Amino acid sequence: MKRRVFLRELTLAGGGLLLAPNIALAQGKDVQKLTILHTNDTHSRIDPFPSDSKFPGLGGVSARAKIVSRIRKQEEHVLLLDAGDIWQGTPYFNFYHGELEFKAMSSMQYDAATLGNHDFDIGIDGLVKQLPHASFPFLNTNYHFGDTPLHDKIKEYKIFQLGDLRIGVTGVGVELEGLVLPELYGKINYQNPMECSEKTAAHLKNEENCHFVICLSHLGFDYSSKKVSDVVLGKNSKHIDMIIGGHTHTFLEAPVVVENLEGNPVIINQVGWGGIQLGRVDLIFDRLKGKMHSAFNREIFS
Repeated sequence: MKRRVFLRELTLAGGGLLLAPNIALAQGKDVQKLTILHTNDTHSRIDPFPSDSKFPGLGGVSARAKIVSRIRKQEEHVLLLDAGDIWQGTPYFNFYHGELEFKAMSSMQYDAATLGNHDFDIGIDGLVKQLPHASFPFLNTNYHFGDTPLHDKIKEYKIFQLGDLRIGVTGVGVELEGLVLPELYGKINYQNPMECSEKTAAHLKNEENCHFVICLSHLGFDYSSKKVSDVVLGKNSKHIDMIIGGHTHTFLEAPVVVENLEGNPVIINQVGWGGIQLGRVDLIFDRLKGKMHSAFNREIFS
């Protein structure tokens, strides 16, 4: 299988599990399917939203767990990922300080997550205390943790071997200054997310022979200013294939595809906040032609 892939189809099916017709037919020994499920900015939403809210009855970890379980029974190769801000937003966080959220995600068998700014709301020591409740790794390549208790607890990347596919996953975070109290993030050193993610992605592609690289981003989808965003990150990369975003709580009606510095497509997706939606991306890798087909999906919990 060639590591260079080409985007062939973009299809969004709202609220269902319909694949594009060509995708559905592309099954057999010469192709491999990968299903990527993702969330962002769930903000301690353990229960569904109340009936008098903007999103009555939507969200909640129970509904998410059921749908993830169903998809895993249907698909052989599945990744479940999160783009940060797991904490803060309901009394569950105020009372349990993140333990319940990590345990819920562990029970759903998340494969990896990145850190959002609100995941520092009880400080570095509070985060370190709760990490044992997370059975999945936290990934970040642009925060330098060397002088903090997190220095050996956050990984730059993780590689998943799924069938014949090697999938590299890394993560980047927003600048904490101005968003988080200094005493809560301490000596974490913020570094340029574009430079760090590109260096890590290049390593994953060229040294680790990954076929596909995903960046879990808590930078935000896009800004009117020159602030670094997912769109800016995608356009200025060479080795990132997909960005799963967070931070701006953006409900994208369809994933956005931008061209990177080499003219190749980068898929960007974000599914709002509060666990209302579960993003789904189905990729079909053609072993013979070295191409990738894709279909996009999302689940709305009701």
